Amino acid sequence: MQAICRDTDVVLKDWMLKRNCAMSPRQFVLCYLSLVAASLGIAVVVAIRGAWLVLPFTGLDLLAVSAAFVVYARHATDYEYIRLSPEQLVVEQQSADRLTHYAFNPRWVRIEVDGQPRTRITLCAGRQTLPLGKYLAYHRREPFARELRGWLRRCA
Repeated sequence: MQAICRDTDVVLKDWMLKRNCAMSPRQFVLCYLSLVAASLGIAVVVAIRGAWLVLPFTGLDLLAVSAAFVVYARHATDYEYIRLSPEQLVVEQQSADRLTHYAFNPRWVRIEVDGQPRTRITLCAGRQTLPLGKYLAYHRREPFARELRGWLRRCA
């Protein structure tokens, strides 16, 4: 590992690989609030008709859905940022609240691609390995690995 890229380094190529989120944060909140309103509305109507046990089960259901939504929201902005300069290859990975930086000498890096059906890209430098491209669709991983290899050859 080396020092992280300085702003004065010449950047040959950079890639931003992000999670594909189906909804914007605003849409996500509106969806959640509509789900809560509909569930509670139905539960209150059924409870008024005499089936009061529906309310606690609706509460448990909404609690479980809320927990799943919190996990989703924590990882909605995850990304991998890869920056290649003539002197180093920098990989920045954001997962929930954890931000990690890796820096490699681009002349010592090799890219390995595992086979189908779930293609996996691994960046190898000496004894260090780093999985890459987990936010790419499976059919886009191999072309990305070829592109990264091509750019790494320019640093040799």
